[in-house]
Amino acid sequence: MRLRTLAAAGTAFVAVVLGGLYAWTRPAAIAPAAGPPPPPSAAVLAAGARVVALGDCMVCHTAPDGPAYAGGLGLKTPFGIIYSTNITPDPDTGIGRWTSAAFKRALREGVARDGHLLYPAFPYIHYTRMSDEDIELAYAWLMSRPPVRVKQPDNDLAFPLNFRPLLAFWNALYLRPGDGTAPGTGPVDRGRYLVDTLGHCASCHSGMNLLGGERSPAFQGGTVDGWHAPALTRLAQGDAPWTRAELADYLQGGLSLTHGAAKGPMRPVTERLAGVPRADVAAMAAYLMTIQQPATATATAVPAVARTGSSGAALFAAACAGCHTPSAPMMRLGGRPGLDRSSAVLGDDASNFIQTVLHGIPWERPAPGGAAAAYMPPFADVLSDAQVAELAAWVRTGAGRPAWPGVAAASAKLRKEMQP
Repeated sequence: MRLRTLAAAGTAFVAVVLGGLYAWTRPAAIAPAAGPPPPPSAAVLAAGARVVALGDCMVCHTAPDGPAYAGGLGLKTPFGIIYSTNITPDPDTGIGRWTSAAFKRALREGVARDGHLLYPAFPYIHYTRMSDEDIELAYAWLMSRPPVRVKQPDNDLAFPLNFRPLLAFWNALYLRPGDGTAPGTGPVDRGRYLVDTLGHCASCHSGMNLLGGERSPAFQGGTVDGWHAPALTRLAQGDAPWTRAELADYLQGGLSLTHGAAKGPMRPVTERLAGVPRADVAAMAAYLMTIQQPATATATAVPAVARTGSSGAALFAAACAGCHTPSAPMMRLGGRPGLDRSSAVLGDDASNFIQTVLHGIPWERPAPGGAAAAYMPPFADVLSDAQVAELAAWVRTGAGRPAWPGVAAASAKLRKEMQP
């Protein structure tokens, strides 16, 4: 009885402290907009669409088979699932009552119009450095979209992570508010702005620490939904280094004829970038090539390996040879890179190879000006985890690299994570 009383008292004390903390940290609400903003000009709409595409807004704010920008996409984090919000101008479930000042505060400080703190799955720690002009353009374009009434599911986060006031301490650690300054006009300055701010590339390509903050130094690689986001500082290393032109082609078309196709979480990013001016992706590529680390003997040395696995050879002949041998029509026409240069094959992490074999690459109509569409059927229902490992060993050693360890176990884990 005494333990029960102490537990109840402790719970009440914590509740009082947290309640006080909530009242202390909650920012003030911003009054709702009196009405919709005036219709923007065609030039403003075009410029706003460019900003929103560069910011990848549709990628996270659109659920599978859901209306564009209406939210509801479940973002898996180490702390649970966070559902993206509705950013159409619906007044009840979207941002229809938001003023431009409320929108700017959300991007600068991670605070919603009514004052509640936003979870950093929304990358405001990067958007905070957007220029005032780009924020206004994005607001004008989003408010011109058709309103969609969609209420998202509740986030699936355990206590105390579902207690939003704790985000104030997270912000104190990781948020460095921007001042609205526009970037420089040179290609590298423009590229740095697009990569670090609008594109928020470090969100995926840096990985997270135990508190959910991005690891430092940035761009050393991370994991997103079971896919490996490679280090952006080592693109120019290895047997198949990237060039600036190849990187720009990949970013805008989703396909590099020397490295492979965009897959997993990167695929929708390239679909959005397909519609922006070539100068933007060229600037991103120019900046990324300035942050390359020099190659080291340890990093580039690859031991000689003997090709192994007769069962892997049989699996390759049955499932892959029709597209991935030199005599295959796609290869002869120059439409696909050889597997011996594929980033998914040459990488140190097997995740992208396994995910590609299990998921395939869904067919998407190529965007205007983009590269040819990539497609690959999924093999999750055809190959066992042991067969995926045998196939991986055959392809990997054929590229002159040692076979990855633990592929069968990794395949089983990723296959399980595919289940709804």
